[in-house]
Amino acid sequence: MDLDAYEKVHAPSWARLDALAGRRRRTGAEADELVRLYQATGTDLSTIRSSSPDPDTVERLSQLVARSRAAIAGTHAPSWSDVTRFVGASLPAALYRIRWWTVGVMAAFVGLAVLSGWWVATQPEALALMGTPSQQQQYVDDAFASYYDPSLRFAATVWTNNAWISAVCVALGITGIGVVWVQASNAINVGATGGMMAAHGELPLFLQLIAPHGLLELTCIFVAGAAGLKIFWTWVAPGPRPRGRALAEEGRALFTVAIGLAGALALSGAVEGFVTGSGLPWAVKIAIGALALAAFWTYTLVLGRRAVRAGHTGDLEDDRAGYTVATAG
Repeated sequence: MDLDAYEKVHAPSWARLDALAGRRRRTGAEADELVRLYQATGTDLSTIRSSSPDPDTVERLSQLVARSRAAIAGTHAPSWSDVTRFVGASLPAALYRIRWWTVGVMAAFVGLAVLSGWWVATQPEALALMGTPSQQQQYVDDAFASYYDPSLRFAATVWTNNAWISAVCVALGITGIGVVWVQASNAINVGATGGMMAAHGELPLFLQLIAPHGLLELTCIFVAGAAGLKIFWTWVAPGPRPRGRALAEEGRALFTVAIGLAGALALSGAVEGFVTGSGLPWAVKIAIGALALAAFWTYTLVLGRRAVRAGHTGDLEDDRAGYTVATAG
């Protein structure tokens, strides 16, 4: 099939469909015309896919048909079944599919943090960059521990900050370097703080204060970094899928991850806001943090494996993503 000739013949109909789909109000005749053109364009899309599957044309027509279907049928009304599907299948599947990316980011983060901490703890010139001796002592003796002030406002602030970091990692994913920069900066800062505490003989206090909430909080940051890098790698190596479709599918799936991380970070923020700075024994605090982390990985590995085997990816269903189209017949 001569795609250029086919497109030249049908382009006016496609343009008319695009104009009708974009209108907020239509007459009865225009509504009938919208349905007719929607069906015809769906047939055109099927013809092109089977005879001359040009990625750009297929992508453009898929989006046009999806917009037209939304204009005809109206927007989808969320229901409890959508919430159940998201929590029980879409989110765990999306987390499961990037589990090894998460482990890789975690290993790199921990390695860089340990190296940064060792450098600050053992090299006087590096320790001097953390502030004057009096500033360092004040931070070690008071500021670090007093930061964890149990309150709802503190928990909300922590959650907002960490959710923002996670969103930035996902949003900068396509650049590749942006995710690496955010992760490396956080690793160096965490490690340097631990190194300064170690240099003043307070490494146990540092670990006690960061462990209860940090186990889950840092894991969420690792997941966000993994999601961002996965988007970048999809852009570099899309596999058998057209690059545009691959990025769309992975982008939607990893947006699912970003929404899920907001919930997980709310939990870690609650732990940081009400457990870390509380009067509970340290063993209990760390046990709570470990339990939260175990719950996250159980959710990811057990429900995620089951969801992936059932065919879920974290992406939208084909009809909502615009990949299933009506055909005239």
